[in-house]
Amino acid sequence: MTTPPFPVSEIVASQRPHRKDAARNYDALIAAAREAFAEHGAEASLEDIARRAGVGIGTLYRNFPTRRHLFESVYAGEVNDLCRVAREVTDREPWEALTSWLRRFVDYTVTKRAIREAMDDESEIFLACRESMYRAGGPLFERAQLAGEARTDMTFDDLLRMVAGITATNFLDDAQRDRVLTVALDGVRASGA
Repeated sequence: MTTPPFPVSEIVASQRPHRKDAARNYDALIAAAREAFAEHGAEASLEDIARRAGVGIGTLYRNFPTRRHLFESVYAGEVNDLCRVAREVTDREPWEALTSWLRRFVDYTVTKRAIREAMDDESEIFLACRESMYRAGGPLFERAQLAGEARTDMTFDDLLRMVAGITATNFLDDAQRDRVLTVALDGVRASGA
């Protein structure tokens, strides 16, 4: 299975500094922001993000002049990771490849939920991310359908909305979320597979 180029990969590459020390700080800020947004939502403190990354607030603002720049960079990074996972799982059996990717999609939805209200659905970055995500995961779903392992009476968009809806619910813990997701995915599996 050949993987098409993903627009989000170009965005992420263009945003990341080339100098090693600057790239290290950038990566640390993205990781800290992802964690802070997952814990505290879009209103997470920028000072806390800088502290978690082990850098000063000036370094955060040099990399991300506005909160929106930080949101977009974290979001693009998450989608880029989804695209990377899609490439990594292509050699697995169709159902296993799809469910491995969907489990990573669940992690992505946590970050997306946290910053969703701060992003414009029509922004260039959002549209590139959406296109990249569909290009990455869509072929995995189609491959599982062609192998007779996934239902053919649903679309990839249906699948993503179902999984996103499930993960939007508050669960007691990750184990409960995983059980509910497994039950839902059992409903996606083609009968007899």
